[in-house]
Amino acid sequence: MFFSEAGARPRTWEASPSEHRKWVEVFKACDEDNKGYLSREDFKVAVVMLFGYKPSKIEADSIMSSVNPNTSGILLEEFLSIVRKKKEVQLHRNEIRHIFTAFDRHYRGYLTLEDFKKAFRQVAPKLSERTVLDVFREIDQDSDGLVSFKDFEYAMNYGQNEA
Repeated sequence: MFFSEAGARPRTWEASPSEHRKWVEVFKACDEDNKGYLSREDFKVAVVMLFGYKPSKIEADSIMSSVNPNTSGILLEEFLSIVRKKKEVQLHRNEIRHIFTAFDRHYRGYLTLEDFKKAFRQVAPKLSERTVLDVFREIDQDSDGLVSFKDFEYAMNYGQNEA
């Protein structure tokens, strides 16, 4: 696959000291009664505070099932690890969105083959038109001649997981 060969990868990222302090402060603020851990509900509030959305039941179940069964909730170090991973995913998705937007010069919310050709002429002028067409067809899963952000994101992440 083209994206496997391209090696689409999120950059490694570390939280700044101020961001790390903010995460610790949120943990402490959400740790009702200073238990030393976050319950399921505490965790949901912390995610709202840091990311602006309430986690779904599936996300909360997944997080809680990964917690050490000998504890009653999420300890600070576990929480920091979870938040760091969520932040990395958020940054990677934003990077993919930025690339998609650069391709979508008409702000239509989808890409055409012509959009791909123009973008590739600018960033990889020696790439053959045949290769650009192959990439487009690979991403256009439903063969309707349009690539949505969802299709584009899937292709970028698929390439990342393949390599």
